[in-house]
Amino acid sequence: MAFELIDLPYDDTALEPAVSAKTLSFHHGKHHKAYIDKTNAAIEGTDHAGKSLEEVIAAARGSNQGLFNNAAQSWNHGFYWHSMAAEETSASDELKSMIESTFGSIDDLKKKLAERGAGHFASGWVWLAVKNGGLTIEETHDGDTLADQDGVNPLLVIDLWEHAYYLDHQNARPAYLDAVNGKLNWSFASENLARGTTWAYPA
Repeated sequence: MAFELIDLPYDDTALEPAVSAKTLSFHHGKHHKAYIDKTNAAIEGTDHAGKSLEEVIAAARGSNQGLFNNAAQSWNHGFYWHSMAAEETSASDELKSMIESTFGSIDDLKKKLAERGAGHFASGWVWLAVKNGGLTIEETHDGDTLADQDGVNPLLVIDLWEHAYYLDHQNARPAYLDAVNGKLNWSFASENLARGTTWAYPA
């Protein structure tokens, strides 16, 4: 069964001005769709057909870089759409307590995410994750992902590729990070924490 481009969990204009409708149209409808289409083309007629996206990513890591890149980017983008919300959300008591214990406050965490994202060289992703029982900020380069990493449960991610922000903020990645920090979906992060296992790309 082929993978599908998942719908955005909000209208195209819902994240403005942090992320414009034009950016979402290109990012979701062009970039994400291309990753999905290339993944489907690569697995058609192979042993990977019928596997979950997470299984494809794990199988391709280290053995088929082209398939890995497209499958991982498909997963990362699906996770990224859900990491943002149109309306203000709240962290669960459990997540809020962990954030305060590790970073001081949600605002302090946002600053750390922005700092790590701004300092990340070239393309990639900055994540809030649970690792070894505690919260951590992780970075992955290019198309790499946390989707198949043992002992790591990603809670939120921010896309650092230029196509995520160039139409709105040109080369000012810090401005994009400050803006998108105000759209982070703490309810989604709380659900990922409570579930205790990595989010699954919708079948």
